[in-house]
Amino acid sequence: MNRRTFALSSFPIAMTAGWIHGSATSSHSGPKILLRSSWQTVNIGDIAHTPGVLALLERHVPEACVTLWPSRVDNGVDAMLLLRRFPGLKIVRDGKDLSRAFDECDFLLHGSGPSLVAEKDVVRWSESTGKPYGIYGITFAATESTATVPRNETALKRTIGVFDQASFVFFRDSVSLGLAKKLGCRCPLLSFGPDGAFSFDLLDNAWADRFLESHGLELGRFICCIPRLRYTPYWTIPEKKTPRDDVKHARNEAMKDHDHAPHRQAIVDIVRNFDMKVLICPEDRTQMAVGQELLFDPLPLNVRNRCVRMAEYWLPSQAVAVYARSAGLFGNEMHSPIMAVGQGVPAIVCRWAEQTSKGVMWKDIGLGDWLFDFDDEAQVSKLPEAVRAMASDPAESKAKAEKARDFALGKQAEGMKALRQSLGLVS
Repeated sequence: MNRRTFALSSFPIAMTAGWIHGSATSSHSGPKILLRSSWQTVNIGDIAHTPGVLALLERHVPEACVTLWPSRVDNGVDAMLLLRRFPGLKIVRDGKDLSRAFDECDFLLHGSGPSLVAEKDVVRWSESTGKPYGIYGITFAATESTATVPRNETALKRTIGVFDQASFVFFRDSVSLGLAKKLGCRCPLLSFGPDGAFSFDLLDNAWADRFLESHGLELGRFICCIPRLRYTPYWTIPEKKTPRDDVKHARNEAMKDHDHAPHRQAIVDIVRNFDMKVLICPEDRTQMAVGQELLFDPLPLNVRNRCVRMAEYWLPSQAVAVYARSAGLFGNEMHSPIMAVGQGVPAIVCRWAEQTSKGVMWKDIGLGDWLFDFDDEAQVSKLPEAVRAMASDPAESKAKAEKARDFALGKQAEGMKALRQSLGLVS
């Protein structure tokens, strides 16, 4: 099958492509990059991957014309990308545009994600076009994504084979990098490359100012807390049409109090000792209910009165603008901390095995003492103390976050330098 026939016949209409710097015409003199990204829109972290990588490309490879090949850009994400940050990004909705992208683009870049999410698409690009590709800012695990079930040897070898043929592979945590090396990956450049969301820079400041005013939150006088169950209960999101996984649901029920009791204690400590408020907010669309059940409702009334519980989901542009106005963040998620630190805001991460190794990136960027493994009981009990310490010295905490941010951005710049070299551009 030639690449034109493949592109027209193998992708549903829901797949889209878009261009930055105007239309990707053959007259464009710079290199043309096809960015495979935008995995889903029910999680602000998955949304933020793409604007973060686009910002990196804009900053470090300004000569390039970038075509975005997303899975999903609904729920307001297309408008956010089009109107607020990348006004030249055009989104089209048919296989003809994708076919043109396969014909015209010189290089495919697989963006940040929980795994090599679009592995099949990378293989098809390579087999259909014979053109090079690179992989940036992913986790690679010996278990299935967001699970503890081992991947079979055939699947692991298949992924390593895709890595072998890449111009470069940047992993967002050192455990993933170590696993690829252990399995004998022969890619010419394997390295650490922080998640693209560190460079997310689209802040809806006007919305955040209105939000703070309407909820009585003051600049630098509140801390954000994000809940999370062991497994995201996608079955509670109607449009996902996902049947309930009884095994995952049972695991969530068994661990939900264990995984949130330290957060409740930290909230009590913040309210009573620092004259601050706490904003209980979501990273995905399932967490408003989780936050109410496990964080807000069980609090003592005099503490609850100093907390704000979000009842609605938000876009990352809104969330990050609020994080930037806070004194810090803690919780069971990963990408809100990433985006907070990207703004120089302190952030504490709690993780467990079901989240794969992505949390290890906190150690990799110098924030190991802000990382808590909730599968280790000795670490669970230390969370409230760490939150208190973060709140007690805002200047020191901010300086620590800014140092980590600068390190992460420096590593991202190294990744973009590798991309420039792969495109034959002079740095």
